Amino acid sequence: MVRSSHIAAAVLLAALLGGCGGAAPLTFDLAALPSAGRPVAAGRSIAVSEPVSIQPFEADRIIVRENGGALSFLGGGQWADRLPRLIQTRLIQSLENSGRLRSVSRPGDKVVADYQLISEIRAFDVQAGTGEAVVDLSLKLVADGTGKVTAARIFTARVPVAKVDAGNGARALDQALTTVLADVVRWVNSGR
Repeated sequence: MVRSSHIAAAVLLAALLGGCGGAAPLTFDLAALPSAGRPVAAGRSIAVSEPVSIQPFEADRIIVRENGGALSFLGGGQWADRLPRLIQTRLIQSLENSGRLRSVSRPGDKVVADYQLISEIRAFDVQAGTGEAVVDLSLKLVADGTGKVTAARIFTARVPVAKVDAGNGARALDQALTTVLADVVRWVNSGR
């Protein structure tokens, strides 16, 4: 009797654990802009804040915007980190790789910066209705000493998605972010 209850418990436990398994989602990364080569005369120093966003973008999941505006997670894929932290890291790396700034840091790095780059993720999703990956970031360059916004701009890029799945969606979002990063680096380095 005791032995059969142990066997039944083991079978039940195996069934429960089997339901927890399944294929792990593919993990996708986003790319920074490559190095621009030889650095130019050092300019300003900038601290790049982590972007703020609405709750669905705070995770590591790839988002799909359905017709009518509903947001859902794209199954089978995830980002390598929380999306805001991943975008912050790629912004920092892209600005560093431009070779035109004295320093690029995070606000908590205890580096004195001339400006803070504050951003908001307005969209970072695959739009099912149009078959496009959309990246829409709002950025503000704020003078660190005064808190005055010296420049502000919205950066948007759209890239067609061959098929709404994790691999195609992640690749298209990465391409759209690359376009936005190039525009941001030009904007920051133009003295704005």
